[in-house]
Amino acid sequence: MSEAKLTLTDMQKSFGTQHVLRGINLEIAKGEMVCLIGPSGSGKSTLLRCMNMLEPIDDGIVQLDGLDISEPGLDLEPVRRRIGIVFQSFNLFPHMSAADNVLLAPRRVLGKGTAELQVEAHELFQRFNLADHMHKYPDQLSGGQQQRVAVIRALAMRPEIMLFDEITSALDPELVEEVLDVLRQLRDDGMTMVLATHEMGFARELADRVCFMDGGKIVEEGPPTQMFREPRMDRTKSFLKSVLR
Repeated sequence: MSEAKLTLTDMQKSFGTQHVLRGINLEIAKGEMVCLIGPSGSGKSTLLRCMNMLEPIDDGIVQLDGLDISEPGLDLEPVRRRIGIVFQSFNLFPHMSAADNVLLAPRRVLGKGTAELQVEAHELFQRFNLADHMHKYPDQLSGGQQQRVAVIRALAMRPEIMLFDEITSALDPELVEEVLDVLRQLRDDGMTMVLATHEMGFARELADRVCFMDGGKIVEEGPPTQMFREPRMDRTKSFLKSVLR
């Protein structure tokens, strides 16, 4: 495995009396695609939000290229530029065109000129087959198109790591594949990615590693061939049996 890009050590997170993450240890290599699978409520979404410190952790360490980004008082804005996240809800501003949604954050944060940003945005829209929809508003786009715009918006910040939280779960089945195609392209580009997903076929096809979560813990992890064909833990076996029927 190549050098670690993101390292989680004994990560703990609670909401009130609910202990959501219970000692997560995980190392993400540069260029690796890791899929998080498991039942609803197992902690997958919270884990992603803690990876880029959208949620502060209660204990443990999060390191990005060896830098402890969980250190109290650290300026997190530069961290979040480096770790993009896309959620299942598109969160596009309805009163702004797709292009303006994408340009908003880079224009404010990266300090680039509008002309330069527009060229970069157009390249992203073109790459993901949305060039003809740049100037449409969200309600003029399908769910799959809106989700691709949300991915483009995150990529416009030029992140080093991308996190995806069940980004196909709100889509009609026929729209899922066009979003998964975007992830395939990013994988081919060598983007470091962590995905929480219910798309077992996609995880089996493209993940470098699959982590099964339950009860706030990583119960088992391994390459997809091992995880889907010969899982070791009984809990993993029962989960996969129920979802792969």
